[in-house]
Amino acid sequence: MVWWRHDVVYQIYPRSFRDSSGDGVGDLPGILEKLDYLAEVLGVGAVWISPFFRSPMADFGYDVSDYCDVDPLFGTLADFDRLVQEAHARGLKVIVDYVPNHTSDQHPWFVESRASREALRRDFYVWRDPKPDGSPPNNWLSIFGGPAWELDDATGQYYLHTFLKQQPDLNWRSPAARAAMLDVLRFWLARGVDGFRIDAFHFVMKDPELRDNPPNVATHAAFHRGLGAYDLQLHVHDVAHPDLHDVLRDVRRVLDDAGAEGSERVAIGEAHIYDPQRLCAYYGAALDELHLPFNFGLLNAAWQARAVRAVVDAYEAALPPGSWPNYVLGNHDEPRIASRVGEDQARIAMMLLLTLRGTPTLYYGDELGMQDVPVPPDQAQDPWGKNVEGLGLGRDPERTPMRWDAGPSAGFCPPAAVPWLPVGGDVDRINVAAQRDDPRSMLTLTRRLLALRRAREALFAGAYASVDHEGIPETCYVFTREAGGDRVLVALNFSNDACEVRLPGVRLGELLVSTHLDREGELGEGGLALRPAEGCVVTLR
Repeated sequence: MVWWRHDVVYQIYPRSFRDSSGDGVGDLPGILEKLDYLAEVLGVGAVWISPFFRSPMADFGYDVSDYCDVDPLFGTLADFDRLVQEAHARGLKVIVDYVPNHTSDQHPWFVESRASREALRRDFYVWRDPKPDGSPPNNWLSIFGGPAWELDDATGQYYLHTFLKQQPDLNWRSPAARAAMLDVLRFWLARGVDGFRIDAFHFVMKDPELRDNPPNVATHAAFHRGLGAYDLQLHVHDVAHPDLHDVLRDVRRVLDDAGAEGSERVAIGEAHIYDPQRLCAYYGAALDELHLPFNFGLLNAAWQARAVRAVVDAYEAALPPGSWPNYVLGNHDEPRIASRVGEDQARIAMMLLLTLRGTPTLYYGDELGMQDVPVPPDQAQDPWGKNVEGLGLGRDPERTPMRWDAGPSAGFCPPAAVPWLPVGGDVDRINVAAQRDDPRSMLTLTRRLLALRRAREALFAGAYASVDHEGIPETCYVFTREAGGDRVLVALNFSNDACEVRLPGVRLGELLVSTHLDREGELGEGGLALRPAEGCVVTLR
């Protein structure tokens, strides 16, 4: 079985994982220090590292000024090479970010592009003349607030930026720009990376005629949360033009050319698309585009048994034959799952994530039950929250430092250093050292589920089927996983009341793990009694 279908992906936001230098910001040597934790203590199989490339940090690394170097804030290329080598020695795959939609305005390509209208790399970016009245070329808006166009006084044209004005959009319709960006992939593949998480891939190709977006008369949000003025348009021309499929096939060919059997390189794509049919189109008609278009469906679902089941069942039904599913419950852009659903239900969420069919992505700190940390306005860092005020769009609370122990700064950085974001409260209880040997901690639950997933073919490779029976309370979500003779049932109680799951004719066997971590062993006749907010994995006879 190819590795990316089997392994669990662990996302590291490098600024916040481990600071080895004492400047208050996490770095690559800090990640290297913690590889044994990831491989041996936790037991994940792949690490995705968010951007660490050279950058002015207007958007904390997603404004890249050199795709082929490490920003000194995070270390050096030699540090990265050592990190890959040591990760591979521990059986860990390494996935890095790829930011294809835009560069920094300080990238040499853009510096040259804006030098004159005749510049060699002018067409690397999207430049257009103003309208006769001097206004922008069309009505497109930036996700980070305001128009998506910025006037360059020196050349008298506007350039396009879907995000910050410091992040000009690349023009993938330029053969030279496309070739240069594909060479970026080859650079990191040659250094041994095992795949890429492709940032905001659906923004890469827009309407070549640059037509205005129509108004959103229904005023439904473009994402799973309101984005202010951006939601006043239907984004039909500034995103996901059909030519995007050609770009993804080009990317896939580069990865396929670099991988050999048993060492396939994975392409994971980020797009906030909640219609499973539209999302699954990016596997490609011949499964020749993305291996895993990130499935954010659970971010858009009410935390109720029926709603979650409906999302999973619709997604399973939409998957093309031969494709592989995936699930996400948290990342660097989303409030932490423990803050969204509470501590008890966060344990249900972890069991759900690690027992559904497909590749799970686990956000750093969620294995501890870390919650969002309130960040005072004078310590706020995220440009999104600063540019679009009053909507709670700042992402600082979910990016706070990893808690390693109960010492100063939770062991994230040396004692005398000041972390780039506050560590928050509950450090004495929510940290690796405190939970590692606690038999009922969130970390122990996560480790147990990861080990169970590795050991049971039904969980890492088996078929999925939701169970619909009158004996299942509406507050419970029950499904089975099956591979060959290995059959398990997962029962999740989404309520704060006790209940009983009755499945006449179904023979329950051994209770393998409960989210409460206080019972296991053979089950007797009858149903499965679930306590409030309890989930169980049970064998089927």
